[in-house]
Amino acid sequence: MSRHLLSALLVGVLLIPAHPAPAFAQSVVLDGVSVRVQAGTSQVVTVNRTRSWHARVTWWSRDASGWHQVLRTSDGRIGHGGLVRGDDRKQGTGTTPLGTYGLIGSFGIHRKQSTWDLPYRRIRRGDYWVQDNGSAFYNRYRHRSQGGFRWWLRSGPNASERLTDYRQQYEWAVNTSFNRSQVRHRGSGIFLHVNGRGATAGCVSVPRWFMRSAMVRIDPDRTPVIAIGR
Repeated sequence: MSRHLLSALLVGVLLIPAHPAPAFAQSVVLDGVSVRVQAGTSQVVTVNRTRSWHARVTWWSRDASGWHQVLRTSDGRIGHGGLVRGDDRKQGTGTTPLGTYGLIGSFGIHRKQSTWDLPYRRIRRGDYWVQDNGSAFYNRYRHRSQGGFRWWLRSGPNASERLTDYRQQYEWAVNTSFNRSQVRHRGSGIFLHVNGRGATAGCVSVPRWFMRSAMVRIDPDRTPVIAIGR
């Protein structure tokens, strides 16, 4: 084999990647909030705190021409404890975690509608969101009949949330991917839900009309996320 042919072959090998390039998350700024989006993300909810526990919440959709505002409310709410970095959050502090999280499931008091694409569970008596730090089901939905957590605790750091106690807020709710890795004492049950009387305990809440519209629009095939900023 000639020296020139060998050099050409070596150059050709170097130009061919051994593996396809991975799809990295990228950042985009919407309404002043930095959003970490994957390649398939075309639906975003941004949460921009305006004062105290009040926030502006905006629904965004992306098409070939870019990002477009679809819904907006100035009556969004965050936790009474303010905002904190997600990795620094502590359970029971009433803080809302900063960052970008997936919108991965939903629940509420109504029957599932055919227009709702996100996985949905209609809540019933005995349904809890587990906040028991000693449970394998920490930060997961669980019915008390299934066991595995101390559902009977009514106060303290391991008391779980009985979902039917919040029929106004959880008329419609979407659970996020915050702390899906189940880091104990970081907190559980960070949802997007309907407004109550005031601040939340760490969730993001919006007016009923906004939440109702969101339930129809959320499409898991579009990799929807919520981004919480300052």
